Amino acid sequence: MNKPFSASVETTRLGIMHLKRYWEKQQAIRNGILNNADMSEEWQLDYTLLVALNLGLEQTVRYLYIGGASIDEFEDWILEVNGGSIPEENIRQFNARILQRDEPKKREIEQVLSEEELHFWEENGYLIIRGAIPKEDCEATVKVICDFIGADLSRPETWYTAHPEKQGVMVQLFQHELLEQNRRSPKVLKAYEQLWNRTDLWLNTDRCGFNPPVTESHPYQGFPLHWDVSLKQPIPLGLQGILYLTDTAENQGAFTLVPGFHRKIEAWLSSLPDGENPRDQDFYALGAKPIAAQAGDFIIWHQALPHGSSPNLAHSPRIVQYINYAPIDLEIKKEWI
Repeated sequence: MNKPFSASVETTRLGIMHLKRYWEKQQAIRNGILNNADMSEEWQLDYTLLVALNLGLEQTVRYLYIGGASIDEFEDWILEVNGGSIPEENIRQFNARILQRDEPKKREIEQVLSEEELHFWEENGYLIIRGAIPKEDCEATVKVICDFIGADLSRPETWYTAHPEKQGVMVQLFQHELLEQNRRSPKVLKAYEQLWNRTDLWLNTDRCGFNPPVTESHPYQGFPLHWDVSLKQPIPLGLQGILYLTDTAENQGAFTLVPGFHRKIEAWLSSLPDGENPRDQDFYALGAKPIAAQAGDFIIWHQALPHGSSPNLAHSPRIVQYINYAPIDLEIKKEWI
């Protein structure tokens, strides 16, 4: 990146590297000097910085773009979001990776997934981890989310009330002790480690979801099936995950994907007529499947699968939390297709 930004090793008063460079790049984007494509080679590093600071991507970008904050104001906001301090171990580990001084800690990967589950994963590109979170923790998390957006599950009229932190079916809630506890579920972490076949994974800080039943006056607010990755072949391994906080039937706005598409996508792309946008196709015709599961179940999927929520045709909301682990050197394709 041939821009006059600070070196990644430079620190600010928080003591974490790359923060000043990240802030400078965001200011350049805000002022029209830089575009997102110019940042692609450092995207994963930027994202891991936010992970180390317990920040959500959307909340950070919104704060910087709308507020145009100075670096001092940005750091004050980071501390405020985190209750006054950043874990020193987060800063130490992130700085060590920047300096390439520390080797990732080696420990044995616990084989929590059975041969049957691994075979299902290879064939279908997704897994359901049953009972990843206790039911009582799910219920408590649901209350946190509902209180945050002003929804009362016993009063359907409150499910559709406009709230500044509710965007479609997404809820921009990132920091809460229960959300963090759910993220650190041993079952979730061990499944990620086994699928990645490595233990040097970073836990993200992601948002939640609230998908109420569709009505005549309140149509579905979610996204159609999509990818969150470039379709430049070959698509590298990348995982994503969603925690069901409520029992969810297939017709209840269930998370939906196209099973096994990670094994077919290259041939499918080649079969499209010249000029066809692969992101504008009818993925439901490819065998999209809504995934019914119970509160506390966790779904992991391969990023090559088209996926998304679905219209809720039942009688109660679908409430979820997004959780992911990834290595700092996750491969990101520079060309977006």
